[in-house]
Amino acid sequence: MKPVINIDQVNCQTIMALKPNAPAKYQGARLGPISPLIGAQKLGYNLTELPPGKAAFPAHNHYGNEEMFYIIAGQGELRVGEQRIPLRAGDVIACPPGGPETAHQIYNTSSSADLRYLAVSTAISPDYVQYPDSGKSGAAVVLGRDEKGIPKAVRLMNRETDNLDYWDGE
Repeated sequence: MKPVINIDQVNCQTIMALKPNAPAKYQGARLGPISPLIGAQKLGYNLTELPPGKAAFPAHNHYGNEEMFYIIAGQGELRVGEQRIPLRAGDVIACPPGGPETAHQIYNTSSSADLRYLAVSTAISPDYVQYPDSGKSGAAVVLGRDEKGIPKAVRLMNRETDNLDYWDGE
């Protein structure tokens, strides 16, 4: 396995997690895993392509993993907590782990061009993630990757207001 790949060789496919019942603002986002193609062990890399007016994921924050994004082409907006920051090609974004004040989302603000970016993340598993807009939280343990390089994981997702009491059922 070569430890080098040109970004033009990365095959992006519609994100599998976005099934037909996903909200329209996420439909059509594409992801191209890079890590398994170059033998990465402790970092996850992917190429993300967003059609105009779309985001790949809801705003979220990680307690275990840190993410970095590099804007390759297009324009968009980064949401971090309550801030909105314009994005353009060449921008580098740091998303350290933390609480809801670190929740982040990248959105394509163009009406005609895709937004393309390189995403790099630590590959700490398990990780705990919050989705402040919907009040959800979840934990995931990554168990490897499928034949397309997509992580296989055991996920637990819930609404924070619906958590069981520690002593429930004891």
